[in-house]
Amino acid sequence: MVTMPLVNPNAAGIDIGSTLHAVAVPEGRDINRVKSFGAMTCDLKAIIEWLRYCKIDTVAMESTGIYWKALFRLLVRHGFEVYLVNAKEVRNVSGRKTDEDDALWIQKLHSCGLLKSSYLPGDEQETLRTMVRYKKSLIDDASRFIFRL
Repeated sequence: MVTMPLVNPNAAGIDIGSTLHAVAVPEGRDINRVKSFGAMTCDLKAIIEWLRYCKIDTVAMESTGIYWKALFRLLVRHGFEVYLVNAKEVRNVSGRKTDEDDALWIQKLHSCGLLKSSYLPGDEQETLRTMVRYKKSLIDDASRFIFRL
């Protein structure tokens, strides 16, 4: 067995889902090392409270669809260092079948410093990106309506 040095000893890992988020913390922080939470606002606040109770500084999570955005913003707002990780970097090992196992794996990789955060555009870039995409959809719709006529 190979041991890796801990780069982030206060790291947590979160497996994001549409209705369920599995959160893993280092051993010895709570009776349960992994907890599952819902995806509603009250559940996201419960995640933050539990992470604070477990003395977590940094969190890594997968970028799953759009489901990560609300939790990401809330974690940043509450002072956590958040890594948004590409799912391809985390899924290299087969055999992990449950959300809890995925969360533990993300936590382990993040605590060893093996994950890098994805690029996230700023507010201005995100607004511009949304406007450009909306303009493209309007142009596509206009073309379809012209063809119908």
